[in-house]
Amino acid sequence: MNCKTIVVELENYLDQDLDADLRASIELHLVKCKKCKLIVDTTKKTIEIYCNADPAPLSQDTRNRLHDALVKHLRRARA
Repeated sequence: MNCKTIVVELENYLDQDLDADLRASIELHLVKCKKCKLIVDTTKKTIEIYCNADPAPLSQDTRNRLHDALVKHLRRARA
């Protein structure tokens, strides 16, 4: 197990969407690697904060730009 694998599998780890062996390997790495432990803990806390926060109001201009960017992205993805 290495730090790059932690970053690649971070979403799956946090979603508890890993097989038992990979999860155990990651948890063993987190015990030994303070940097990866900090990344995981910080990401968990960030998700917790955003999930418990009220959504910020968006201006109509921001909504329009976001909508246009999403439409553009979807068109490229379908091409």
